[in-house]
Amino acid sequence: MVARVFIFLFLAVVVSCQESGTLDSPFHKEKALGVNNNERLEEASGLAASAMYPGFLWSHNDSGHPPVLFLLDSVGQTRAEFRLAKIKNRDWEDIAIGPGPDGKKYIYIGDIGDNYARYPCKYIYRLEEPSILQEGKIHAFDTLIVRLSDEVRDTETLMVDPITNNIYLVSKRDKDVGLYEVPFPFLRDTLEANRVATLSLRHIVGGDISVDGTEILLKNYEHIYYWKRGNGESLRDVLLRPGIKLSYHREKMGEAITWARDGSGFYTLGENAKGERARLYFYARKEHVKDSAQAIP
Repeated sequence: MVARVFIFLFLAVVVSCQESGTLDSPFHKEKALGVNNNERLEEASGLAASAMYPGFLWSHNDSGHPPVLFLLDSVGQTRAEFRLAKIKNRDWEDIAIGPGPDGKKYIYIGDIGDNYARYPCKYIYRLEEPSILQEGKIHAFDTLIVRLSDEVRDTETLMVDPITNNIYLVSKRDKDVGLYEVPFPFLRDTLEANRVATLSLRHIVGGDISVDGTEILLKNYEHIYYWKRGNGESLRDVLLRPGIKLSYHREKMGEAITWARDGSGFYTLGENAKGERARLYFYARKEHVKDSAQAIP
């Protein structure tokens, strides 16, 4: 009887540790890389690791700011700014790098936020990564118009699956959030995002899929959740499994998260708060050396 009780308690501790990310977590705790001192990037709401400039990151503000992309270096300093021409930042909430129509890597900017559930359509702007030598206005980009299949909702998470090329959105303000899929190819004027799963998570504000498609991160303001994808497993099936809760240094309005393109770990960035500038954090994968950042001319 005593042996059975001991085994039960041991298993309970193991399960508890796995859920909290304290046992066999594949990532170290956060390392502060630098401070975002750019007053024009006050409310960073998305983060994506650049394919053109390894080690550098794309970010943007959410609603109430100009439609500007910021290129950050490996310590969080702004190295270039690009403004999308003739559009508004209604509520930019996330950004991703993914395959485009010609096989090249594209930036996907999600104008997908809707705090009061007022807008029947969401907009995703797709463009090739701009060269730092052409800093200024961007005129060449596609606009994907997306409508959720069930009802008008707030969404703050945009992911592009490198295995299927599908776009995924995650709702925020539901008791259990919805996972929405936009199947590739994107042929219609208005695309339907089909609700393919209901996830036992709340207030999801950001997420990303690794470059090889095998690892997924989702976050809310308090936690980061991690999944490892099996061979041939759909993103829906992956996210229906319980995720591992990783160690997370809580940020003020921390909504931005992205994988490093070399697989060495992931980055997070919160919003600047009054009297406190947001720090760029990196969570290194254990037993993995992060590639050095490429110099920008």
